[in-house]
Amino acid sequence: MARRKRTDIEVLILELLGKKSEIGVHEVAEEAGLSKTDEADRKAILRGFKALIHRGLLRAKGAARARVYYLKEGRSAPKTAFSENAESRLKEIPLTKEAQALLHYLGKPVQARRPAGYSQNFLRSYDPKRTFYLDASQREMLLASGRTENAQRPAGTYARNILNRLLIDLSWNSSRLEGNTYSLLETKRLIELGETVIGKDATEAQMILNHKAAIEYIIESIAETEISSHEICSIHALLSENLLGDPSASGRLRQIAVGISGTTYVPLENPHVLKESFELFIGKLNQIEDPFEQSFFSLVHLSYIQAFEDVNKRTARLVANIPLIKQNLKPLSFTDVDRDAYAKSLIGIYEKNDISLFRDLYLWAYQRSSQRYSAIQQSLGEPNLLKLKYRQVIQDIIRTVVTEKVAGTEVVTRVRSLLEALNLPPEDSTPLFQVIETEIVSLHDGNVARFKIRPSEFQEWKALQ
Repeated sequence: MARRKRTDIEVLILELLGKKSEIGVHEVAEEAGLSKTDEADRKAILRGFKALIHRGLLRAKGAARARVYYLKEGRSAPKTAFSENAESRLKEIPLTKEAQALLHYLGKPVQARRPAGYSQNFLRSYDPKRTFYLDASQREMLLASGRTENAQRPAGTYARNILNRLLIDLSWNSSRLEGNTYSLLETKRLIELGETVIGKDATEAQMILNHKAAIEYIIESIAETEISSHEICSIHALLSENLLGDPSASGRLRQIAVGISGTTYVPLENPHVLKESFELFIGKLNQIEDPFEQSFFSLVHLSYIQAFEDVNKRTARLVANIPLIKQNLKPLSFTDVDRDAYAKSLIGIYEKNDISLFRDLYLWAYQRSSQRYSAIQQSLGEPNLLKLKYRQVIQDIIRTVVTEKVAGTEVVTRVRSLLEALNLPPEDSTPLFQVIETEIVSLHDGNVARFKIRPSEFQEWKALQ
């Protein structure tokens, strides 16, 4: 009998802490259907605990295998699978009435929502020549946002030109959406220098380096005419290397049943039907002509079908970039996408086969990602009000980091300490840290004057990075 595995350990931990005052690895493993002795399963659970501590939700006491975790003072377990932050972040983006109605439904507790199994008709009813998840005006808007000067050059030219930045941005954001606690600067140093962060789980570094390898593979294979099942399985193999309890499951359609916590959705259990659905997905995917429709279609159905034992969403995010890279369009790096908002919008697909909320998030996310790769700021959104509000703070902190000649390994710690000393409102401190990280990553000889930094000061600091 196939065992069930929970793919969102953090949600399960919070659910259990809604019933018990404290829990350990043993309780989570038992509830999730994971092995209590397998080291890979144990590390996966510990990653979930560490991510929740990093988010300020949990505390820990005890040592080694006697270590237990409990909710931080003033915190209570959520009544639904995701924090209220998910709804607030989704409401920050333009939502259609259809998406608003779905968001209202998803606000109900899991037990109040209708159970849902995999619907074969959801995929079968899609006609690549007639069906469009993105309407004409939305596709035109995305094209205007994503078009580059290299549109007529060989496939992948633009992605190769920005490869270093793409490796960092997409690896960081996609890993962050899985609960990875590496910061942007730490990700940059890991990818460029192979430097891991002391004290962080080795699997976090592995996840990021796996993204790097998979993105490079996509760039190398971009001249292929179609997106084949072999290519998708290869991307999954690269993304899941050294992260699965069963190494043979890497790059192979799953043979076991899986479960997803926080939702009433039950994915396919029959391996033969799963394979048939996966092949049908590949066939329809390659008949879609518009790159954005093809991108969104792959993101929706690879996430929905849960073709692999784990690492499905990561695989979907990278595959969704292939049509864009082929057409020399700006990539989708999921910049500024909130983790809980992303997961909650996917649940609308899982339980209702309703793509409206995920579509609205995709449209917003692509515009945010496009801005990251634009040489000239486009008028696709409002100015960053946080940057306007804390303009002087940002300038002072960046200047301090450079003039104090803070070494690369200490930059993140120093930035955090400078921010903590200011006692800023909690809702501002985390996004402001990310803004400062992005500015530091983007520093070069031509823009240091913005921070009142002399070229000689910048060169001395750069030598230490």
